[in-house]
Amino acid sequence: MKQFQLNRREFLIKSATGAAALIAAPYLSLDVWAGDEQPSIKMAVEFNSHAVPAYVAIEKKLFEAQGLKINAYASYATGATLAAALTKGDIDVAYICLIPAINAYANAGVPIKVICGTHLYGYGLAVNPQKVQSIKDLENPEIRVGCLAAGTAVDTVMHMTMEHYKLDKQKILSKTRRMNPAKAIFAVKTRQLDAVFLPEHWLTLTENYGFSVTHTARDVWPDMIGSVLIAKNALIQNNPVYVGKIVNATRKATAYMNEHPEECAQIAARYLSFESQKAPLVEVFDNKNDLIVTNTSVARSMKNLDYINSIDRKMVQEIIDNAARLGNIRQSFSADAMLDLQFMKPA
Repeated sequence: MKQFQLNRREFLIKSATGAAALIAAPYLSLDVWAGDEQPSIKMAVEFNSHAVPAYVAIEKKLFEAQGLKINAYASYATGATLAAALTKGDIDVAYICLIPAINAYANAGVPIKVICGTHLYGYGLAVNPQKVQSIKDLENPEIRVGCLAAGTAVDTVMHMTMEHYKLDKQKILSKTRRMNPAKAIFAVKTRQLDAVFLPEHWLTLTENYGFSVTHTARDVWPDMIGSVLIAKNALIQNNPVYVGKIVNATRKATAYMNEHPEECAQIAARYLSFESQKAPLVEVFDNKNDLIVTNTSVARSMKNLDYINSIDRKMVQEIIDNAARLGNIRQSFSADAMLDLQFMKPA
């Protein structure tokens, strides 16, 4: 067990530091808008439905309404790759899953603060119903299981699922194939997997290939924080007014999403479909129709998340403690060390 924990943390440290140059290349980088005002702010998101608040803020010009200019946003395939990119100096703010943000802060000393929540949940398990009829079937040696890399938010939900249903971890982890979301979808389509843990919207996309979403984070970890908005300490210290405006735009986007879910699903589908046509998805799918993310799929995906901006400090601490328990970080630390919620206060 000790050896397993060491290797797991070492992998995460390498992912967040030395190997960052190799894995932290953005999935997509787009110019959004630019003006003459200063400072420019560089923003990053994950390529999934966790990023819908950012898409809505861009589409509805909520950043502009705050007097901000966002030179570009970069989209990363997973929270882990985005966390690795944070070790470099070219991201100011990011919409990122809390767990990889904790890993980057604790393992690589990335100077960031959580300034706002963006959603709860956003991960789960999908299965081939012809092969998997109960959660206990995951222990069957013939059932092929896929998941993202160890230490990711999805991997954490996998552990929570195994613990919640008292499954044999050794039986499942020893055969689990680790892969990124795009390769997992391809493996689902080509029947190379029977069960897969994924983040949304990828999780819902498996339904296009006959899989069923059977368990989500909501089932195994009530009130689990999914993603947050983080900012580099330097931006907070040097330009706190701008940080407050980013939080305001995000809160307005979240409110709009909850009032207009169908319209926001259409916005997200448009952004995700466009980004899907960029690498690495185009490398694994020959049929361009496979790259289209429909309004219906995104709408179903978004229902598996609760888009809220409040942050429960106790839950942040619980997630940090759990990361230490799983060996993702060396030791636990106080949630207060990476929380800065001053911008959440009413103006």
